[in-house]
Amino acid sequence: MTAAAFSQPPADKGRLRSILGQFATGVTVVAAGGETPCGMTANSFTSVSLDPPVILICLTRDSELCEAVLREGCFAISVLAAGQEDVARYFANHSRPRGPEEFATVGWSPGPGTGAPVLDDVVAWFDCALVTSHDGGDHEIFLGSVLASGAEPQRDALLFHRGGFSRSPHRDVAPRSHEARTPSLARLGKSDDRQ
Repeated sequence: MTAAAFSQPPADKGRLRSILGQFATGVTVVAAGGETPCGMTANSFTSVSLDPPVILICLTRDSELCEAVLREGCFAISVLAAGQEDVARYFANHSRPRGPEEFATVGWSPGPGTGAPVLDDVVAWFDCALVTSHDGGDHEIFLGSVLASGAEPQRDALLFHRGGFSRSPHRDVAPRSHEARTPSLARLGKSDDRQ
């Protein structure tokens, strides 16, 4: 393939989506909301800064979740484990229940800093306060200050590549010192105070 083949803009959104799909990503569920939480599957997530700890997510501008993040000023990110493809599909399904029923079929705990839902059995989670947002075309770009986080590095991650799900390769080595297992919300003594 020559460089000239890459100099042309994609002819349509479908082709661009296919080209972008060549980049493998992790899969997250982003959630927000106080009394009535809402969430959605997203793979537009990245680290921005370690000092101060800041992450970035992109959400569809016309989504209920985008409105909730702006209204609440906070959000949580749950990085899904390899066995959670059904959770990813559920939160990507536009016909899933909304309102109080949206989180009724998944295990979760309120984030320790914001109360935003953090899903159970994930690879990692981040509880964030909204720092700022930016126009990203049909998406809103959010920067969040990490208030709390946790990880279970022995779990394989769920990946998304070329329109399908797969799992990260398992490592049979001990986590490096910076990958030390951190307590889950349950072990921190956080209770699920949902009604």
